[in-house]
Amino acid sequence: MTTAGRAPTSPAGAGAPSGRVADGREECSRPSTGWPVLGARRELRAWATRELAAAGCVSAPAEADWLLEEAPGEDALRAMVARRVTGEPLQYVIGWAPFGRLRLGVGPGVFVPRPETEGLADRAAGHLRSASEPRVGVDVCAGSGAIACFLAAEVPGARVLATELDPGALAWAAGNAERYGVELLAGDLDAPLPAELAGRVDVLCANVPYVPSGAIATLPTDVRDHEPLLALDGGPDGLDVLRRLAPRAGHWLAPGGWLLCEIGEDQADAAAALLTAAGLAEVAVHPDLAGRDRVLEGRRP
Repeated sequence: MTTAGRAPTSPAGAGAPSGRVADGREECSRPSTGWPVLGARRELRAWATRELAAAGCVSAPAEADWLLEEAPGEDALRAMVARRVTGEPLQYVIGWAPFGRLRLGVGPGVFVPRPETEGLADRAAGHLRSASEPRVGVDVCAGSGAIACFLAAEVPGARVLATELDPGALAWAAGNAERYGVELLAGDLDAPLPAELAGRVDVLCANVPYVPSGAIATLPTDVRDHEPLLALDGGPDGLDVLRRLAPRAGHWLAPGGWLLCEIGEDQADAAAALLTAAGLAEVAVHPDLAGRDRVLEGRRP
């Protein structure tokens, strides 16, 4: 149940749930009748920690705290722990994932937003803020809509669109997109984008699948067995989807607009060559918080 590579599902570093939703409003308080007295609650935390640790959770105490915070009562907690020990991603169990200051709905059928993707989203938001009005941002292969929702929240007034092919992911993205004012379109990569946006997109983001097909079997079980393969498998070298997208970017980008992609740590040179071949300038690779090559960007001249 440990996590690594493209697919960490433990929200480590994000902290325990704060009790506030993204706009700062307090969440509704839960009824206290479902919980035993404080001493028994401590015993339940210890029990949950033991169960999670025995199942291989590397952050068992932190996960136990998350589940205690989210469960409305003891029966619900035991059911949630049971789901987690079978390998179901923690975010599926609690029903949401943190992404920057956002709280995004997630569950079975959608790729869980990763902390390292926040670096891409933050760079994209900076580029979008610097663009002239009317600002336009696009997120393809949107999954839960994490990047698009981040852009909409961080750059008020910008028009933000997201595309997603997988019906399972679309079901989760719809609620997130509605909450943050993102235009969600069903379809593959840039295919559903309105023709009117040609040459007008300031930021085009793509967290495309980039795990090589041969490496899928080596992914952590909670990722390999639960998250959608369509969001993971990038073909023989992990770059199949980026090869399709890079040549199309110039059609949509405004002069000076940016394409930003997430890549695997060993893909920098090959991925950068794809953007250069597509005619983009200022191609650069930026590290994630762990120092691994993670964000690739290029600018339309």
